[in-house]
Amino acid sequence: MARELPKTYDPKDVEARLYRFWQDGGYFHTERDEHKKPFTIVMPPPNVTGQLHMGHAMDASLQDVLIRFKRMQGYAALWVPGVDHAGIATQIKVEEELRKEGLTRYDLGREKFLERVWDWKHRFGNRIVEQQKKLGASCDWDRARFTMDDGCSKAVREVFVSLYEQGLIYKGSRIINWCPHCVTALSDAEVEYVDKPGNLWHIRYPLADGSGEVIVATTRPETMLGDSGVCVNPNDERYKAIVGKNVILPLMNKEIPVVADDYAEMDFGTGCVKMTPAHDPNDFEVGLRHNLEVIRVLDDNGKVNELGGKYQGLDRYEARKQIVADLEEQGYLVKVEPYNHNVGTCYRCHRDVEPIISAQWFVKMKPLAEEALRVVNEGETRFVPERFTKIYTNWMENVRDWCISRQLWWGHQIPAWYCADCGHMTVSREDATCCEKCGSRHITRDEDVLDTWFSSALWPFETLGWPDTDAPDFKYFYPTDVLVTGYDIIFFWVARMIFSGCKQTGKTPFHTVLIHGLVRDDKGRKMSKSLGNGIDPLEMIDRYGSDALRMNMITANSPGNDMRFYVERCEAMRNFANKLWNASRYVMMNLSVERNELPALSELETADKWILSKLNTLIADVTENLDKYELGIAVQKVYDFIWDSYCDWYIELTKSRLYGEDEASKLVAQKVLLYVLDQILRLMHPFMPFITEEIWQAIPHEGDALIVAKWPEHRDDLRFPAEESSMESIMNAIRAVRNRRAELNVPPAKKCTLYVVTEKQDVFAGGVGFMTRLAYADQVVVSAEEPEGHASMASCVTHDAAVYMPMNQLVDVEQELSRLSKEREKTEKLLASVRGKLNNAGFVAKAPEQVVAAERAKAEKYESLLRQLDESEARLRSL
Repeated sequence: MARELPKTYDPKDVEARLYRFWQDGGYFHTERDEHKKPFTIVMPPPNVTGQLHMGHAMDASLQDVLIRFKRMQGYAALWVPGVDHAGIATQIKVEEELRKEGLTRYDLGREKFLERVWDWKHRFGNRIVEQQKKLGASCDWDRARFTMDDGCSKAVREVFVSLYEQGLIYKGSRIINWCPHCVTALSDAEVEYVDKPGNLWHIRYPLADGSGEVIVATTRPETMLGDSGVCVNPNDERYKAIVGKNVILPLMNKEIPVVADDYAEMDFGTGCVKMTPAHDPNDFEVGLRHNLEVIRVLDDNGKVNELGGKYQGLDRYEARKQIVADLEEQGYLVKVEPYNHNVGTCYRCHRDVEPIISAQWFVKMKPLAEEALRVVNEGETRFVPERFTKIYTNWMENVRDWCISRQLWWGHQIPAWYCADCGHMTVSREDATCCEKCGSRHITRDEDVLDTWFSSALWPFETLGWPDTDAPDFKYFYPTDVLVTGYDIIFFWVARMIFSGCKQTGKTPFHTVLIHGLVRDDKGRKMSKSLGNGIDPLEMIDRYGSDALRMNMITANSPGNDMRFYVERCEAMRNFANKLWNASRYVMMNLSVERNELPALSELETADKWILSKLNTLIADVTENLDKYELGIAVQKVYDFIWDSYCDWYIELTKSRLYGEDEASKLVAQKVLLYVLDQILRLMHPFMPFITEEIWQAIPHEGDALIVAKWPEHRDDLRFPAEESSMESIMNAIRAVRNRRAELNVPPAKKCTLYVVTEKQDVFAGGVGFMTRLAYADQVVVSAEEPEGHASMASCVTHDAAVYMPMNQLVDVEQELSRLSKEREKTEKLLASVRGKLNNAGFVAKAPEQVVAAERAKAEKYESLLRQLDESEARLRSL
């Protein structure tokens, strides 16, 4: 027997209780089952320092929909959660805390500092986990992972050492991206390019033999302190005579050579390019070809070092000002031009990145990219939407070696040890205690840590037990099925997981990459602290409930596209939740059945067959949409069915039976109402898990929980196309009558005769009862002939019927014309007042823009209202 639901639905009373019910019941935990097909998602691990933002809410909502859907379909559906140690981000947080105590990490030393970071992790690391639970995330928390737990650390060490042994990881001095603010190297993917205004300084470099000069142009004059040559094109007739000669480097007063190389473009600037191999990747390559000296003049903090002469100790931009002033004073500055150019900035702190020569660790990417390209090009991994395939392949085809070392203390420390006696480097899976070459114990470990993304790249398989390839979870759940992530980390993470999975496991790590966009504010702007336009998802959950927030995120979502977040949509979705709640309460209050079962098909009436046939189509469509990752389309169909077909129509269609004397018909209506309610709760559960579970627990059901109830399936025996068509004809006629009455301002209490003229007389004869009650008729006459006097009646037409209503039963024409006249007079006065303001040039010029815009909007509204009044009057007069 159904239990009664409270009058109102309060998410705060339900959500925490139900989440405990699911967790305590073990419904999130996934057992390996050889009789079931696995379906696996690994959660993009949020930063351990983070808290839930709208991007996380979007990401988690989409994943939870998929995992709940597949769980109900009978898959062994596993959603692996976890958090990322987030090297730079976490270290910065802890260093900020230390600064409040007047300390730096160097005051503590590495060991004590790392103790503080671990303490921070233990204090704040679970914050985002608890927030994900508030959203309803049905992860297998028993399998939660951390990128620096023992298993992940073992996987990282294995990958590093095996790639090193294969020659795919190497250490070398190369030009890398350096952030002087974060004081660490960055990979190419961690650099964001921003168009910034700057200058192009043209500088005179005299030839050492006094025979002339060359002019070079640069956007970074401070790097000239490290110049070791000038480059010209070998085919440039202007400079053939000076190739091999020396020029004087201004300010440093030393000779540097002129070299010929195809890198110099004859038609760019003067055709002469200054060479600074330590501070520019292209200059570095030219320098290698011509044995130019590599002179690094900036230190790790972006200040001029001891090789910079009198400028030593100056910040790079302060040095720039001083150098330009000195060049001008000494007559070397020819001219300065404004020049916009792309400047690399750090993706974390957004300060300018400095290209610097540095000894770093790198991954050779070309050999790894080949297989990663093949699995995508051949469809083993596909992107949804497909257009992101091109972005991925373009990057992979042009990928450069990946700089993986970071000058931080928090992270996976590089497993390399240097011998003080023989200089040999030992790279080992286990912590080395002596030099593998000479046996000396005078060894020190490389202080650098690995890029955070190095461990994240192993996430799909390290979380399942790899490198133990016999690990039961790894053998059963890998490769995973779908990765849900934003387009902003395709390079950072998706690409690296694919080539890492292919290399380490021989398989692509996931079959599908479902890409979503960013969540923007209602004006389309990116949410950020600086704009102050961020919206806290926890606040939305507190105000409207988790289901309403999830529905907002999913209904507005189109794969790959950004979405705008409107708070009003949360309110609208809460209203929908209330609609579903109230409809369920009504059904349950009218139930006498104790089991959920359909009546015999022979007992079904037309309205029953209509709703069951519509439901049957809905089940097939929604299942197909979800299989295609069209989550927004799927949920919109369920939403429309619940609101329109079930609540606004079927419940209304069955009221006369529920309150009537025909007990058999009443019982059939109850059974169909309950069956359809059960099915739509199942269909809606992945999207709105809390309210659907709460209602389902209250209705007659079999099984312990909706979360593991069977997903609805299409049934051939519930296809009733003829009855569905007949019912739609009747409903279209009812809608048309209601609309026509609304146009004529006829209240529902005023009933009239309906004359239905149609060739489908049997269909409409069967719908007389519905039309009488729902189209406000005192009687319904169905005929093939138009009624006498139809020309003076109000009418409406559908595709298979014309409906006539005697005007004298609906309105007093003279009285209505009088009312319309008064309404017109009032509206004309209001319009005249607004036009008076808008025709006043002074008002338009001086009033705030939003005030003028508001008056114009009023004018448009009044003009529209007058047109409607004209149409209403014309209709009345025609009758």
